[in-house]
Amino acid sequence: MNQRSDERYFLQGPNSRRSELLFMFKIMIEFIKGFRVFHFLGPCVTVFGSARYKQDHPYYAIARELGSKLARLGFTVMTGGGPGIMEAANRGAKDAGGKSVGCNIILPFEQQPNAYLDKWVNIRYFFVRKVLLSKYSYCFIVLPGGYGTLDEFFEALTLIQTGSIKRFPVVLFGKEYHTKLYEHLKNLVEAGTVATQDINLFLLTDNIDEAVAHIEKHAIQEFSLKRMKHFRPMAWLGEKT
Repeated sequence: MNQRSDERYFLQGPNSRRSELLFMFKIMIEFIKGFRVFHFLGPCVTVFGSARYKQDHPYYAIARELGSKLARLGFTVMTGGGPGIMEAANRGAKDAGGKSVGCNIILPFEQQPNAYLDKWVNIRYFFVRKVLLSKYSYCFIVLPGGYGTLDEFFEALTLIQTGSIKRFPVVLFGKEYHTKLYEHLKNLVEAGTVATQDINLFLLTDNIDEAVAHIEKHAIQEFSLKRMKHFRPMAWLGEKT
């Protein structure tokens, strides 16, 4: 059974006990892969955004500059590992001599690890990937993107809103692009389906320096982050410096 039909089979409803158990082990292996690669990264910032923007797009340049400034703050820049905005953020981190990693989803189209990654892991299942992108990050930056980017944006907000993770800063970048989205979120507040204070769980901005200052204040200073010391690798676990 290939990857896509494997996932569809699992999500279609109850299956045999044997197949459910086998799928559980596959999920566990996916998590172990991610834990081994990302455990010693130090504090990360995860950057979300479209895989479809090319190098000549203005948002590619913005993501690259953001990646550089985040790396200079001492963060490891983590993305979904693919092209477009993800590649730009990883590239910016490399420009600044910082660490650049990716959590790549295996798809039959569009997604291959970009060339600016120090480390990456290829993940088969979206829900495993989303957990890994959240687990290691003290901040989430959301640039323009499609369904997947919005899914990741709302996942981060929901985890913060429900207290599943601490109130890490979330930056929604691109005022014009997200105008109607922001209006809709304000409608949710007016309708009473979202608390008034929840509209302040993220910063909406077009200014790179404002975004970086927000992250420095609400991630580095608030959580007293420090650069991570070098670790001693455990050879029996296959770890490398």
